[in-house]
Amino acid sequence: MKVSLFIVDDHYMVIEGIRSLLQSDEEIDWVGHASNGASCLAFLHQQQPDVILLDINLPDINGIDLCKEIKKTYPGIFIIGLSTFNQETYVRKMLEYGASGYVLKNATRQELKDAIRQVMQGKVYLSEQVATLIRENPEKKKPVITAREKEVLELVARGLTNPEIAQKIFLSTTTIDTHRKNLLSKLNARNTAELIRIAAAYQLISLDLDE
Repeated sequence: MKVSLFIVDDHYMVIEGIRSLLQSDEEIDWVGHASNGASCLAFLHQQQPDVILLDINLPDINGIDLCKEIKKTYPGIFIIGLSTFNQETYVRKMLEYGASGYVLKNATRQELKDAIRQVMQGKVYLSEQVATLIRENPEKKKPVITAREKEVLELVARGLTNPEIAQKIFLSTTTIDTHRKNLLSKLNARNTAELIRIAAAYQLISLDLDE
């Protein structure tokens, strides 16, 4: 099944460049583009793609704020931040507001494909430069979690259910449920997907969830 892809960027050359990289891919269905936030929201009112490549700098709205608005209205859409900026603040805000990934505009065709594939699997994707930036600049106000909570968090990030985690680390399902609720509270996350994104941004789990 093809992944429907939409791009929001105010630079025509960027749009055409990414389209030329991906339009021949049999796994990707290019459904359109928008040059500003208003056009993007108008398109989404009619049709919702699987993935949006979203520029940070737009003429009418900050891309980070647009990300938050899109995820609030269309939580099923996966968003990948797209920017020339690899500043830590931008990355963390995008993840906090619901983005599933962040790539730079110099990304290769293979990197874009990897990013799309991974976010469609519910994973977090950060380009190598961005991931390095996050590792080198840990957040000062990182939430404090216990060793057991970290263990549970890592297993949650790998897709295990509460009963599976309970069996793996020899605790009751009720105890695992309590740990999960505590993690949601400490990281101020509304659901498991958001928990994983925020945990990755805070370096509480590996950015490579395949490990």
